[in-house]
Amino acid sequence: MGSQHPDTLTYVEAPLNYTAPLAGKPARYIDAPTDGVYANQAQDDVRTVPVRDARPILPTLSLDVQGFAVLQGASALADFSDAKRVRDVYYPEVEELVREAAGAVHVIAFDHNVRHGDAGQHPDGRGIRGPAKRVHNDYTLASGPRRARELLPPEQADELLKRRFAIINLWRPIRPVEEAPLAICDARSIRPDDFVATDLKYQSRTGEIYSVNYNPAHRWFYLPRMRADEALLLKCYDSATDVARFTAHGAFDDPTSPPDARPRESIEVRTLALF
Repeated sequence: MGSQHPDTLTYVEAPLNYTAPLAGKPARYIDAPTDGVYANQAQDDVRTVPVRDARPILPTLSLDVQGFAVLQGASALADFSDAKRVRDVYYPEVEELVREAAGAVHVIAFDHNVRHGDAGQHPDGRGIRGPAKRVHNDYTLASGPRRARELLPPEQADELLKRRFAIINLWRPIRPVEEAPLAICDARSIRPDDFVATDLKYQSRTGEIYSVNYNPAHRWFYLPRMRADEALLLKCYDSATDVARFTAHGAFDDPTSPPDARPRESIEVRTLALF
């Protein structure tokens, strides 16, 4: 029996925080600016959309088609609170998972975020972030290659980046998700001009991500009650132009979450895949 057609899937109606159109390049501020001026501060455009249950179509999902895929299997690491243990134990595990799933020759895990739905109250709050409840993609046509170059030995970067390379995020719940699940948009439903290059402002530097303008054609998916033995792969950049290159995503408030839902805990690791 074939997998269900997406139009027949069950779904929730949920608000997603898109970015409102803005004259000039928008900015998101991670740190307060030293001059106190929030220039071109991006504004949210909240839209209620159907977010479909992806579980019935998991076998059909592909990083190069929809821009995301799901892997089954628990991590050998149970406690992600020690950053050194994450780097020493979890990074190699992630590199192997991404290498096999993407068909890459070599994979470099280069950073991670641990998130907690109540980050301000978390006992290990330093370095813990809350869920990212805005629709975005982690890299742009400019920042993807720039980040890849930074990760490679200077004497090898030019040659290596002549080949295909991609930045792929592996996202995993630390315990079953009861609130703030991650919504992922089918890359085929996104037009290139839906992406808006946005400055990510820190006091010491400026990065660049894609915010996303609302488009009713977007097709959103999630995994209800996603478990710690499930891992989500997200394509954040791909130098190839004939595959899914970017995957819009963002956490959302699930209307089916129980009133006493435990705050969401998750870890994401970004990797550079070389082909």
